[in-house]
Amino acid sequence: MTTTDLPPWEPPIAGDEAEHLVGMLDRLRATFRWKADGVDLAQLRSGIPSSTLTMGGLLKHLALVEDDVLCWRIAGEQPVTMMRVPEGEDLDTWQFTVGEGETAEEIYAQYDEAVARSRTRLAEIVAQGRLDESAHLQPDGLRPSIRRFVCDLVEEYGRHTGHADLLREAIDGRVGEDPPGDWAWPALRPAL
Repeated sequence: MTTTDLPPWEPPIAGDEAEHLVGMLDRLRATFRWKADGVDLAQLRSGIPSSTLTMGGLLKHLALVEDDVLCWRIAGEQPVTMMRVPEGEDLDTWQFTVGEGETAEEIYAQYDEAVARSRTRLAEIVAQGRLDESAHLQPDGLRPSIRRFVCDLVEEYGRHTGHADLLREAIDGRVGEDPPGDWAWPALRPAL
């Protein structure tokens, strides 16, 4: 096996710290998206008896988190996904609930678009060597670095990819640590 045989979400075998950080995040994104891939609206709404989490709720939540971290916390810009929350609706309820008027296609697209925005922003940050710069958000007067917020995003994905493992196994028995080598992110698949 050579490095060219590795799936696109696999972190580099020998890269610098920034390449490994971005690679680790992308592998978690791909694993999460694979776990969520190909389920219908009813399955996006289904959960397990011990939790209110659903696959659809996790897709919406992580779309919001992607924008919160890369748009707001790092750059100080309005998170795009947050703009989709209907006026008067509770943000915490909205992000973890598949609404009556929502479709599976919309939920997947919302997540895929948020990840695409984040990838573009993060690639620019890395290319400019800005991971050690202070981020926009200053919780309690502290000035976390951009790197810290990217690490927080990795942690968030680690947590929710574990949740997705349990949810997907309950839906149809899909198990596994990483996507199979021939899997492609649906938004990135070539049109037929």
